[in-house]
Amino acid sequence: MTTTLYGISNCDTIKKAKKWLETHDIDYQFHDYRKDGINRQWLEQTESILGWETMLNKRGTTYRQLDDQTKSHMDREAAISIMAESPAIIKRPILDYDSSLHIGFKPEQYKEIFFHE
Repeated sequence: MTTTLYGISNCDTIKKAKKWLETHDIDYQFHDYRKDGINRQWLEQTESILGWETMLNKRGTTYRQLDDQTKSHMDREAAISIMAESPAIIKRPILDYDSSLHIGFKPEQYKEIFFHE
């Protein structure tokens, strides 16, 4: 079973998720949006499961730098285009485990995902 963690390597939440996985001896692959790239097909498939509103990190600098016009007219198509151009705007991490996707990191959440507790 393949476990893939998607994000950006310098993100603190990614570092916490990686540490949790390593502490619990869970093998995973890390996909860095900046180094490994991201394609529109993956974004569209992921969005169809998680939803663009969930994937769009509105707390980050990248989102705050968008002009008000872009923010007020945000829809699925615009969000996917922006995520493709600026992957730092994608909420992190996205975890692909056992053919299901999860977003964000909390130790309790990962405990439930991996150990069904």
